[in-house]
Amino acid sequence: MAACLSPTLPRQAIHRRRCWTPKPSSSPSTATYNQRHRCRNIGTSSGAISARASPAAPVTQGLDADDFRHPLDKQNTLLLKAIPGLNDIGKALLGPVSEQVMVLQNIGSSVLVSENQLPELHQLMTEAAKILNTEAPDFYIRQNPVPNAYTLAINGKRPFVVVHTSLVELLTRKELQAVLAHELGHLKCDHGVWLTFANILTMGAYTVPGLGMVAGFLEEQLFRWLRAAELTCDRAALLVVQDPKVVISVLMKLAGGCPSLSDQLNVDAFLEQARSYDKASSNPVGWYIRNAQTRELSHPLPVMRAREMDEWSRSQEYRTLLQKMFR
Repeated sequence: MAACLSPTLPRQAIHRRRCWTPKPSSSPSTATYNQRHRCRNIGTSSGAISARASPAAPVTQGLDADDFRHPLDKQNTLLLKAIPGLNDIGKALLGPVSEQVMVLQNIGSSVLVSENQLPELHQLMTEAAKILNTEAPDFYIRQNPVPNAYTLAINGKRPFVVVHTSLVELLTRKELQAVLAHELGHLKCDHGVWLTFANILTMGAYTVPGLGMVAGFLEEQLFRWLRAAELTCDRAALLVVQDPKVVISVLMKLAGGCPSLSDQLNVDAFLEQARSYDKASSNPVGWYIRNAQTRELSHPLPVMRAREMDEWSRSQEYRTLLQKMFR
């Protein structure tokens, strides 16, 4: 099923997930850059974060998913694998007919990007896949006023990424490539299975006899993992564009951007906003409110993702990984 790129959504809003937002998947795999919708923006802004020009689609040296996987992603993946019967539950909730419906719904009303169709966007995807050392999926552009991007990976079928036209209009080309890299990160890290599970439980768990009693526990575990998985895929985006300002600009635009205001957005101000949020939530009351605010979200809050991205871009781990990739 799909993973999204959009900002974080509450459980009740998971019917159609934005991109950069994760979407659960059992057989199908789905990942998003935003929040909790079935399906998953980046802009240019001023900022004092160290920037490095992105390479012209170099072939990287054996990049492995665990090279950039976030520690919380690793930890919560182990917790999910320890839940008995989770795979069986997913298979029971989503069969081949449902998978086919999802595929046809997406590819029947979108434009397939290729060398001969929107070649500039095709090149962005191809370059990102080469840098992440992974195979490029099919890539579709779909007319939709809600900025989003998402990935669908169905058993036995070639995975594909869908990007909404409104997201293309909101972002610069480099920001759009960061979104594509985020989606590729879900595929590179095999996030699809768990993403599909989360969506299934949210949308239909209570219709399955005997599952309602455990659905709440499973949702909590899955969405905790989803929030961590998004941090991993933000790292994949940075590895491709190699400019933290670009990735943070995407998060900022998803949080409150529009094409007419994009030239006035400022990355430094958004990072200062993130630090203010950390300070405001550092006392016991703030900590409680913060946990309550994020517990039911599939994605971390945009300001938290921005802070994580800023910190990782300054880390020795990131610099060492770049040296390994492009030596």
